Order: sequence, then C-alpha cells, then structure tokens
Amino acid sequence: MKKVLFLIYFFSTLAFSQVDTLTVRSEIMDKNLKAAITLPEGYAESNTKYPVVYLLHGGFGAFSDWHQKVTELGLVPKLADQYQLIIVTPGVGPSSYYYDSPMMDSVQYESYIIRELIPFIDQNYRTLDQKESRAITGLSMGGHGAMMLAAKHPNLFTAVGTMSGVMNIDTRLWKVPEDFRNIRVGQQKAMLGADLNYDAPNFNPYTVMGLLDQLEQNGQDILIDCGVDDFLIETNRQLHQALLDREVPHEYTERPGAHTWQYWTEALPVHILFLNRHLSRE
Repeated sequence: MKKVLFLIYFFSTLAFSQVDTLTVRSEIMDKNLKAAITLPEGYAESNTKYPVVYLLHGGFGAFSDWHQKVTELGLVPKLADQYQLIIVTPGVGPSSYYYDSPMMDSVQYESYIIRELIPFIDQNYRTLDQKESRAITGLSMGGHGAMMLAAKHPNLFTAVGTMSGVMNIDTRLWKVPEDFRNIRVGQQKAMLGADLNYDAPNFNPYTVMGLLDQLEQNGQDILIDCGVDDFLIETNRQLHQALLDREVPHEYTERPGAHTWQYWTEALPVHILFLNRHLSRE
C-alpha cells in the first residue's frame, strides 16, 4: 500500500526534541491527513529503537492540539525526552470518534490508524514494532478512540488510557444543553445509521461500553480519569463500575476539573508515566 510523506516543518518547542509534521496519504479514504511525530532527545544520533505512544485529540481538534493548546507549551517534547519515547499525535475528522462508519466512506478512521498510520510510523521511524512497546491514550473523543482501538486490537496495544473520555456515546448521560445533544445525535446517526439503538441489551457496539467483553479478555493495562465537573463524568463512572463488576483490573481517578486544557495538561504526565511503566524496551 503506497504512502505519501511530506515533511512540512518542525515545531520548535524544545531545543533537543524534533517534532516532524507529516502529511500521510490514506488510500482507504482517498485523502491526506496530518500527524505530528515527536522524537526524543538523541534520536538522530543513535540507532536505538523506541516504544511509541499514540496520543489522540478531541472532537473538533487537530493533530497539533497537544503541542499548541496545552497550558504548558513544550510538554509533549519534554515527556518524549524524559521517557525516551516516540509520541505520535494523528489528526482525524471532526466528531468522527475514530470509527469506521458503515455509512460514510470518508469516515474510516479505525482502519486508517490501524492499517495505514501505525505501519507507516513503523516503516519510517525506529520503533519497537510490537504490541509490548505500543500504547495509546487521548482526550474526550480521543479517549473514546483510544479505548475502542485498544479493545478491538489487543495485538497492537499493551496499555491504554482515556482522559475526559466519551465512554458512552449515548448523549442522555452527557450533562449538556439540549441543542448540543441533538447535534451530536444527528452526527452519530449520519455516521452509524438512522436505526442507531442506544438501548441495545449489550450496549451500542460503536461505544466503549459495548466493548466490555473485549476489555475483560484482553488483559491490557487501563487508566481512566475524568474531572468531577466534566460533562462526561457519568459515562466514565458507568464504565468504571462495569469494569469493577467484571473484576477487570484498571486504574480510575476522579479529581477536580472540567473539560479543559488545564485538566488535560495536568493529566498528560500521569498518563505517560502510567503507559511508560508498561512499555517494553526489549
């Protein structure tokens, strides 16, 4: 499968880190998508192979959010240096949830991440191309994407995190105004079909709550955190309780905070610390 790589520019957030901004061709969706790849200090001078963390953005975000919107600029390169990791921040379409839509050929982001982006990164960078050395996390919609991708592809990820994540796409659990709720329901039905059923006995298969069997069987290390004032807190509590009921080991944290970049800036070092603990360098 042919890929197209264009080196656009470097973020100059830290003197010792290199952040490549790439355009990656998706043959699956017939379009180009951007991604930022943060390389740790010493990458250019060594022959070392590195673990990789995929760090996903939110609903109306972009590949550059984790570099440009954090309240501590340079945080991603700092963490890449500290833990000697490659950190990949891919871009996807707005409100796409990292799905493969059965309705829209332009929304095939699960296949893009799994079948195109990850192989592209492993082919073009010195990665440890194995499950034991690959992890994923993200914020909001990206938290949903991280948990969904890890649950469905346990052969690719050893550990997964979510911060302020959409753990259930059923907006009746979201603490949002009615007009916002209606917009999201309309978007979901456009992507997933007008007969979308939020009351299915085993939960909607397109939501993290519908992937409990996989999360129970996979044996991955899981970190869930959400602010107590976040409009998605009830979906996180629902998943936490479901995992407790099934005796699925995981770490769960609630702390002061809302759906803000201040919260995610504070959460990211905790997530990288957690994920790094489970990444192999052998």
